Amino acid sequence: MSNALPARGSSRALESVLPTRQQSPMPTTPPIDLSSHSDLHDTISQALDTARAAGAAQAEVDASRQTGLGVTVRLGEVETLEYQRDRGLSVTVYFQEGKGLRKGSASTGDLAPQAVREAVEKACSIARFTAADDCAGLADAALMPTAVPDLQLSHPWALTPEAAIEIAHTCEAAALQFDARVKNSEGASVNTRDGVHVYGNSHGFIGSLATTDYAVGCSVLAVAGEDMQREAWYTTARDWRELEAAAAVGRRSAERAVARLGARRLSTRRAPVLFTPEMARGLLRHFLGAISGSSQYRKSSFLLDASGQAVFPSFVQLSERPHIPKAMGSTPFDAEGVATQDRELVRDGVLQGYVLSAYSARKLGLQTTGNAGGTHNLLLSHGGEDQAALLRRMGTGLLVTELMGQGVNTVTGDYSRGASGYWVENGTLQYPVHEITIAGDLREMLAGIVATGSDVDARGSVRAGSMLVGEMTIAGE
Repeated sequence: MSNALPARGSSRALESVLPTRQQSPMPTTPPIDLSSHSDLHDTISQALDTARAAGAAQAEVDASRQTGLGVTVRLGEVETLEYQRDRGLSVTVYFQEGKGLRKGSASTGDLAPQAVREAVEKACSIARFTAADDCAGLADAALMPTAVPDLQLSHPWALTPEAAIEIAHTCEAAALQFDARVKNSEGASVNTRDGVHVYGNSHGFIGSLATTDYAVGCSVLAVAGEDMQREAWYTTARDWRELEAAAAVGRRSAERAVARLGARRLSTRRAPVLFTPEMARGLLRHFLGAISGSSQYRKSSFLLDASGQAVFPSFVQLSERPHIPKAMGSTPFDAEGVATQDRELVRDGVLQGYVLSAYSARKLGLQTTGNAGGTHNLLLSHGGEDQAALLRRMGTGLLVTELMGQGVNTVTGDYSRGASGYWVENGTLQYPVHEITIAGDLREMLAGIVATGSDVDARGSVRAGSMLVGEMTIAGE
């Protein structure tokens, strides 16, 4: 069973599932006009002026607003229909005390001038009670972007509730019709988000970012006798025209559920483990947590002081590419207004540096890497082998398709999680397995990667293909 992404549906595939059945009209709320950000710029300027007048040495302000539509259909009936319309502002002020800065923060969901002034005043009041910190404060002014590139992150979709319901109906119906053993459904959903975020600080930088996010997903249950297996699939994109067809998503969820029927337990053993792209992404997130600035300066990482050390095999490259058009993790500046840029995080298996905000960088005596708020499009290198080729290379072992539990200690590197997937022999899937635990040491697991696949999952901010780890403990019966 391959976990590579199916071919994306065209806009025509989505348009084909627009309403055809008779439905009573549903009231709609006019969408927020996101074409102009000037009012949010004005709100931020007002907040910064108020902070300056109150004596703040530095200040930064975030303002945002967004609309969204969420629909869930279960067993042919509309289960939820939600319309979201949010706005908010958060402000942080810094007051000088000796060589350090006292910090205060406040937020509000009301962008009226009086409410903004009150939020700033409250932040200033809070700052009087905090201790001075010589690492606090804004990122350096020289690190702010001089221009904000258009990364094509906003693609508005005039999707009506009726059309969203029909897409969800089509998605679930395709799943339920896939196989007679698909007996039940946890629902098909359609979610949209259209928003704008503006950040400004007392360095004089104000930058805005308009984004859209769309998702269609389905979760169903397959039943054979007393055996019941649940599986799901989803598609997500910035541009709604690049979503997979709704029917394809439904069929994929059903295919995965049916394939899980007849799952067995394994006896305890040691064997190679192949993680699907979705699961490999989780391993990389554990790695990112260990090399974050906060984990480093708090000395709570299994990769403490690992910069310059070989963490992965020499064939592994890990790159950050924050300016990929339409990508889920793309952004021209981070949460502190620092310009983002391409970066090689791991070169030939060697860790090149940490993931730093301005504060964590100062704590470590370093410079921010533009990662306040996290990484932006992390790309794992790969060869030409897809998942099927990696199964053949593994020969005998475990293909992991789902992980459960929280048994990961990023301080010690101990790794132990519940898992399910497929037992593999001679490079071929033999039968599904469940109720097992896989365990190892994260540093040894990263160093023990045998190969990475070309079946890259691009649905998130961490892009990885399947990942083959040489050996792990599999605990079962």
